[in-house]
Amino acid sequence: MSDITEPETLREQKPRLLQQVHAAIRRLHYSRRTEEAYVHWIKRFIFWSGKRHPAELGQAEVSAFLSHLAVDLNVAAATQNQALSALLFLYGQVLGLDLPWLEGMVRAKRPVRLPVVLSPGEVSALLAQLDGVHALMGGILYGCGLRLMECLRLRVKDVDFAYRQILVRDGKGEKDRVTMMPERLVQALHAQFGTAKRLHAIDLREGYGEVHLPYALARKYPRAGYEWGWQYVFPSKNRSLDPEDGVIRRHHLDESVLARALKQATRDAGIVKRVSAHVLRHSFATHLLQDGYDIRTVQELLGHSDVSTTMIYTHVLNKGGRGVKSPLDRVEQRRAAYVASVPATAAS
Repeated sequence: MSDITEPETLREQKPRLLQQVHAAIRRLHYSRRTEEAYVHWIKRFIFWSGKRHPAELGQAEVSAFLSHLAVDLNVAAATQNQALSALLFLYGQVLGLDLPWLEGMVRAKRPVRLPVVLSPGEVSALLAQLDGVHALMGGILYGCGLRLMECLRLRVKDVDFAYRQILVRDGKGEKDRVTMMPERLVQALHAQFGTAKRLHAIDLREGYGEVHLPYALARKYPRAGYEWGWQYVFPSKNRSLDPEDGVIRRHHLDESVLARALKQATRDAGIVKRVSAHVLRHSFATHLLQDGYDIRTVQELLGHSDVSTTMIYTHVLNKGGRGVKSPLDRVEQRRAAYVASVPATAAS
């Protein structure tokens, strides 16, 4: 009797599939964005297959699902590749199934697209339309080359006024890097520190004040989350419930706050290009190269693993290898030279 009931008990205690996915992603320290994307595509795959368990499905179903995304839904190559990465993770890391055919599946070829870059004048006009905390965040994105989430997750302890630098912790690929702090932002950053410190004092007085800490630091240093140095530079106006552990904390500003402000500022500045927070980072890199800075320096400031990623900005400048000038711009000059070279008798 016990031989029958024991497996049933173990089966009841086994976590559900999506719980296993969440656990595997956090065990490997993937980013929150990656976790959301992978869970989304795994859910889509399960619903598309009629809610069958992925362990029951094979190469035919996976190939059909990816084809459905490309043919029926007309998704971009990057989106299709993201779905494939999610399924690779599901079968390899969660279900522990050795499926050589999945590893060998051909990824969709992503088209090479040039980034949108603003001219220095457009950047100036855009930033002039921002005010308050939005102006400071926009200045950091363009003046320091930070990604949006790197800016929002900035901690007090990582802003170094003495050396005029900003330390970016756990950037893309869990890499740290150092970038400059523009002199123009020093006063505004001091003012923002004052605002953040007042909110932190209110939280402490009301029995809160603990900020979310990465990885297991909260267990290792139980009081660290209350310290001023760990607080966010751009805290949210309101406290909220942390979905991971159910603790009420003050999180950083939501990314939609700056997105809305940039959209309105773009309109007000009369800029017709599609502007996002990442466009300011693209403009930062392009303008540094335009000013003559070495591409390796720009690579380090951006946190790119490979210089080939940074090379895309040389194409924006039309300086891949060397600058190219259109022959049309030299037509008049060459015509005058030609006329001068022809003998007067031949010309008449």
